[in-house]
Amino acid sequence: MSPLDPQHPTVAVNSVTEAGRMAPKDYDGVLLASFGGPEGQEDVIPFLRNVTRGRGIPDERLEEVSHHYRANGGISPINQQNRELKAALEAELAARGIDLPVLWGNRNWAPYIPQTLQDAYDAGHRRLLMVTTSAYSCYSSCRQYREDIGMALTETGLDGRLEVDKVRQYFDHPGFVEPFIEGTAAGIADVRAQLAAAGTPDAPVHVLFATHSIPTRDADAAGKSEDEPREFAEGSAYVAQHLATGTEVMRRADEETGLSAPWSLVYQSRSGAPHVPWLEPDINDAIEDLSKQGVKGIVIVPLGFVSDHMEVVWDLDTEALETCRDLGLAATRVPTPGTHRRFVSGLVDLICERTVQNNITDRPAVTPLGPWYDVCRPGCCANFRGEKPTIAGADTTVGTGHDPYPSARQDAQ
Repeated sequence: MSPLDPQHPTVAVNSVTEAGRMAPKDYDGVLLASFGGPEGQEDVIPFLRNVTRGRGIPDERLEEVSHHYRANGGISPINQQNRELKAALEAELAARGIDLPVLWGNRNWAPYIPQTLQDAYDAGHRRLLMVTTSAYSCYSSCRQYREDIGMALTETGLDGRLEVDKVRQYFDHPGFVEPFIEGTAAGIADVRAQLAAAGTPDAPVHVLFATHSIPTRDADAAGKSEDEPREFAEGSAYVAQHLATGTEVMRRADEETGLSAPWSLVYQSRSGAPHVPWLEPDINDAIEDLSKQGVKGIVIVPLGFVSDHMEVVWDLDTEALETCRDLGLAATRVPTPGTHRRFVSGLVDLICERTVQNNITDRPAVTPLGPWYDVCRPGCCANFRGEKPTIAGADTTVGTGHDPYPSARQDAQ
């Protein structure tokens, strides 16, 4: 892993990653792919059936876990946020004079990815570039989207007729990170102001970077494959990426505003069987522990998320902030990137990295871990339930069009 280029302090030069670069192509459309969510009370159980498909969970159990959707009218914010992000991407592309329509497909609710691909093909599209609403590397954040496209191409009979690639994971792209730098500095200032108003301006403040918990088995497999030459000190690319990005957010917030505080990485939204180990600590447990240690102010930064969807609205805005109130702590929750100007511009930059026209040759990354792969290594972020057809991998058999991935020995040369 190469150090940051001293001439371009926001650009990481990583020889391993560079081996996974895909040559620019003439794409004729952009696919915005996301998780999806219900848009009414009658949609909640069918949506949860889609999310848990293949796990044999009865509707009675799904109803027990539907409360956060039910409490919000059965509506997840994510679909409207994706409509707004789609419109913002279209506006940014148009402002740059880039003629690429933006299509939208979801994993678990309408518009579904297979139908979006069929509609794209029927409209004359033959080569799409996918942008997902997940920034980090793990099965559910990257490989599962690659599988979604592979399965959709297979099921629709479009494999060999419609090509779909994806942009790299963008956890440390400046467009994703800079809104968090801005928000974290503002959050620290807000909590400091709350404490000053309470007469304790110098009370301890702690920043919690929150992300979705995943099973430790999936975490251990994140970013790994049989020929992955890199080792992550944290044991997982998923954890390493969050810690590296959090480090940069705090460094820049301190450098630019003088606002800083101790910080840590915490997890939320755990699900699944109780006996299966997931990443910890849970954010609410961490808040309680910090309170016992004398911390009086909490800044919650949803570092793992692109927009204010249900995991943010319920797990952070409802449960975590309620924990803070119950403990008498000053607290605030920092915004997600959403449609922040810098985030939208950054996504279009990622698109331009991959296009022949309007090409951007620089691949900015604010941590030494990036820039991440365009083409994933064989078996990266393994699916332990069984292999499925995937795109954008060195071992892919659908949506092909990339060159063979160099071996680890070639990478080292």
